[in-house]
Amino acid sequence: MTVAIKIENVSKNYGNLKALNDVNLTINKGEFFGLLGPNGAGKSTLIGILGGLVNKDVGRVSVLGKDIISNYRESKKSFGIVPQEVSFDPYFNVRETLELQSGYFGIKDNDEKINELLEALDLADKAEQGPRQLSGGMKRRLLIAKALVHDPEIIVLDEPTAGVDVELRNSLWDYVIKLNKQGKTIILTTHYLEEAETLCDRIAIMNKGKIVKIDTKENLINSIDKKLVKVQFSDSVEDLSDQLEGRNYNIDEENNEIEVEVSKQDLDELLKFINGLDLHITDMNIESAKLEDVFIKLTNLGGGDN
Repeated sequence: MTVAIKIENVSKNYGNLKALNDVNLTINKGEFFGLLGPNGAGKSTLIGILGGLVNKDVGRVSVLGKDIISNYRESKKSFGIVPQEVSFDPYFNVRETLELQSGYFGIKDNDEKINELLEALDLADKAEQGPRQLSGGMKRRLLIAKALVHDPEIIVLDEPTAGVDVELRNSLWDYVIKLNKQGKTIILTTHYLEEAETLCDRIAIMNKGKIVKIDTKENLINSIDKKLVKVQFSDSVEDLSDQLEGRNYNIDEENNEIEVEVSKQDLDELLKFINGLDLHITDMNIESAKLEDVFIKLTNLGGGDN
C-alpha cells in the first residue's frame, strides 16, 4: 500500500509548551483518516507542519515519499487544506478568488475545475459575488473550493462543518466521499465525533501533544466493554428502583422506560432479568459503545487523574 504521509519523531515547542511530543504517524494513500483530540491536543500544529505554515523542531515528514522540506514546492501542491478560520480578500469575487488561488500553483485556464467546484459546492449562482455578500455557510464552501482548486492528492479538512447548517454538512460529505472514492486521501479533524465515526476508516486520537491511540474505528469502539440497554414498558416502572439496585441505570417514570449499562459479558444475565420482570415490553434497543466513549476514555475528559 502506498504511503501518503509519514510523520517520524516530530516534536514542536512553543516556549515551555510542548505542542507536539515525538509524534509518529503513517497515513496510506486513499484513506479517509480521522485526527481527533480535545482543544490544545496538537492537531492544528500538526496540520500547520504538513501545510508548511509551522516549522517543526525535530523529526521528519514525507509526503508521497518525498521530504516536505527538501521538496517543499512539490509537497505543497499535494495538499489542499481547509482551515478553521474564514478569511478572504474582499476585493475579489468568488470566481476571481478561485482563479487567483489557481495561479498560486501555476495553473492557468482552470475554468473547467473551477466550474466543477462551483457546481459541486452550490456556489455557481454566487460566482460574481464578493465574500462580504456571502453567508457563513457559503464562505465555508468557498474555503473548501479554494483548497481543492489545484486538484490535490491529499485533502485536509480542519473542522470543515463547524457552525454550518445540516444541508451544507450533508452536501459537503457527499462530495468528499466522492473524492475519496476517486482515490484522494482525506484527513479530517472534527469535534463532531459522529462524523468521524461514520466517515473514517482509521482514527488517531491525540492528547497533550501525543498520539495516544491509532486503530480502525471498529477496533477502537470494540475496545470499550459496554452495552446500553433501553427498554420501554406499557406498565409503570416506578417500583423498579429496588430491583435495579447495584446496576448503572436510569429510570424515566413518565415514559415507562429504563436504561441500563452493562458489560458485554453481563448482557445475557440482564436480558434474563428484564424478561423475568413480568412487565409487558413495548420496545427495546441495545446499543454498543460509540466513538465518543473511546474519545472520553483516552483523553480523560470523563474525569479522574490528569
